Amino acid sequence: MGYRTVADYGIDEHIEKKSRFIGQAWPVRTEEEAKQILEATRKEYWDASHNVYAYRIQSPGASSDILKFSDDGEPGGTAGKPCLDVLLGEDVTNVLVIVTRYFGGTLLGTGGLVRAYTKGAQIALAAAGKIRIESYQMCVLSMDYTYLAKMQYLIGKKPKDECSEMETVYEDQVTMHLLIREDQVTKIAEEITAVSEGKLSLKPGEKKKAALVKGRLQIIT
Repeated sequence: MGYRTVADYGIDEHIEKKSRFIGQAWPVRTEEEAKQILEATRKEYWDASHNVYAYRIQSPGASSDILKFSDDGEPGGTAGKPCLDVLLGEDVTNVLVIVTRYFGGTLLGTGGLVRAYTKGAQIALAAAGKIRIESYQMCVLSMDYTYLAKMQYLIGKKPKDECSEMETVYEDQVTMHLLIREDQVTKIAEEITAVSEGKLSLKPGEKKKAALVKGRLQIIT
């Protein structure tokens, strides 16, 4: 089962009635990693009025995700919870968002704070870029050169998030290394066998986590 997260670290900022809001987002795997980033950010922005955060992390084996947030001195419910609501609303997990505020001298009121922190979290996620991580298998397809064109055509017309050619080795035979989404392995194996009239077979191998990033399928380590 796949999940949506962010591709990388992202940062952006906006101004609301002279207050500066700096939104940052990170991909994280554990609560400990999120806490370490939060501590480092607080040290970096030690002079800020507030360092508001929210994170949502998958807990292996648990029935629900870890959800945490903090208003960091802002009125209750006006900062951390809106940031968490952005994570939930955009359905991303294994993500930490921190929105840092430098007070500009004008009070924003409850509604203004909610809008400002919501926007801070949204622009942070946009800067980080959202991706969907799925389960894949690294598969091997070996063949004589006579089948190369047919196999390249078959693989080439597949959506990149279903099947991507990662590497092709040209020796006495051609060996294609394919990254195939798990729910497509059986189907593609059957298609290869049918197109080659039973002469070729796909060999499924190691399982991987991968995501489509900027149009290319990338293994997520």
